[in-house]
Amino acid sequence: MYLYPVKQVLDIRTMTPLKSIFIKVLFPVLLLTTLFSCAEQNGYGIAGVLKGKISIGPLCPVETIPPQPGCTPTAETYKAWSTAIWKLNKTTRVATLTPTLDGNYSITLPSGKYIVDFDSSVTFHSGSNLPTQITVLPNDTTVFNITIDTGIR
Repeated sequence: MYLYPVKQVLDIRTMTPLKSIFIKVLFPVLLLTTLFSCAEQNGYGIAGVLKGKISIGPLCPVETIPPQPGCTPTAETYKAWSTAIWKLNKTTRVATLTPTLDGNYSITLPSGKYIVDFDSSVTFHSGSNLPTQITVLPNDTTVFNITIDTGIR
């Protein structure tokens, strides 16, 4: 296999006018169009980050400081009050939030508008700031803290 030097293959001086126009004008336009169309499909584009904290409580009838061991959220608590990211049509789930034991979460998403809501509409929810529409900006971090009131008094 013989490799041609780049100058010999892409020397615009020796090309026909049509090839020269393609290399100088059309190729860069096609390349940029392809790159941007792939990044902006369906209104969702270049990635951004959504992060925040999920606060669930009260978990016991009487809250104490520091909390009693059985009154702090566990992994099972977050699963019982599972939250998800939905497309605006609220029929397509994009991701389920998985917080750490202290409630913090972080997820990378394509930029666009989303709904943050409970994962299931079957579970009883006493009070919260959900559902909420959020916007993830490209190459940026969006902070959204979720508050869930369990209704325990």
